[in-house]
Amino acid sequence: MELLRFCTVGSVDDGKSTLIGRLLFDSKAIFEDTWDAIERTSQARGEEYVNLALITDGLRAEREQGITIDVAYRYFATPRRKFIIADTPGHVQYTRNMVTGASTADLALILVDVRQGVVEQSRRHAFLSSLLGIPHLVVCVNKMDMAGYDQAAYEAVRADFQPFLERLDFTQVTFIPISALKGDNVVDRSTSMPWYDGPALLQHLEEVEVPPPGDLEAPRFPVQYVIRPMREDFHDYRGYAGTVAGGVFHPGDVVTVLPTGHRTHIEAIETFDGPVAAACAPMSVTIRLADDVDISRGNMIVSGPGGPSVGNEFEAWVCWMSERGRLLPGGRYALKHTTHNVRAVVQSVDARLEINTLAEDLSPDGLSLNEIGRVRFKTTEPLYFDAYQRNRTTGSFILIDEATNDTLAAGMILGAIPA
Repeated sequence: MELLRFCTVGSVDDGKSTLIGRLLFDSKAIFEDTWDAIERTSQARGEEYVNLALITDGLRAEREQGITIDVAYRYFATPRRKFIIADTPGHVQYTRNMVTGASTADLALILVDVRQGVVEQSRRHAFLSSLLGIPHLVVCVNKMDMAGYDQAAYEAVRADFQPFLERLDFTQVTFIPISALKGDNVVDRSTSMPWYDGPALLQHLEEVEVPPPGDLEAPRFPVQYVIRPMREDFHDYRGYAGTVAGGVFHPGDVVTVLPTGHRTHIEAIETFDGPVAAACAPMSVTIRLADDVDISRGNMIVSGPGGPSVGNEFEAWVCWMSERGRLLPGGRYALKHTTHNVRAVVQSVDARLEINTLAEDLSPDGLSLNEIGRVRFKTTEPLYFDAYQRNRTTGSFILIDEATNDTLAAGMILGAIPA
């Protein structure tokens, strides 16, 4: 069966965790002992109903405050498709956690409280979902039961949000009116909203097109580990292990090793279960080459025309995630790109994005917590990268504080800076 990865995003108290709980409960994906524990916890807290948000909000701080803090992953399946859900936090303080959960998603499910309408965090999460290359967006206008299932209230939210979403790079945007608490239009169509003629949420999730993993036309293989068994019967064995980041590799393919530019061909592709005739993203494999080549962790094996950009100067969108400081011109950081670790310096901060209007401030003095901007970098060693829109793996990176090892920022590469 196909696998669909999706994330829930949106502002605080819009009902993300409750929706996931309802989706799992109504699709019979919750074990009895888990349900019994949630019932007991809800009763002990004096709640009038079973709190479905407790299915994903497992941290003590989350249950005390009634908010999601960390990303919670849940898995379920229907006869038509398998799903991995990332329930991400809505509070602006935890935007960095939302970016983490959404970075691998094929679809973003953004919730909007019909009573509150579209707020700044709704726009921020929608823009981040677009920036992260998520092709499909589902806008769930939630808590329709508290608005009397009024069509006018739903249409007002849609009319407010749609012009903003049309400026973003989504392949498909779908609006669905729901009540996560009551289950309306979550798994089954609701009888309380006869004016809505679209699918229920689960039906849409089962039918939406799953995008292919990575760029199938541009084979990329960042080397993670060199395998050299110290045994007599394997004294000639040399394999390069890693995860395919794009394209398809076959035994016999002519490949180029970066940064040396050495050309050779693939002798075999192996997995834990034995040799395979092809490897594509996101398979973890070991590639054996016909020639002994000087290859180490951080190098990249590529194939075919249209190779990655090679250089140490590039421009990227950056989401700053640190509370302890700001991203400033001249800042020096460790940069991790695929399996390659280098040092980088910020050459300039060219623009800072205004979330509500998508306008760019072209004279920023830096980036603060949760701000997004266009930044130019120079690295100590060349990187082998693609634009993020072409390949989400080879087009992304993180910035790390060398002193504390804290992750400071996530970046999406726009392209190389011409010499």
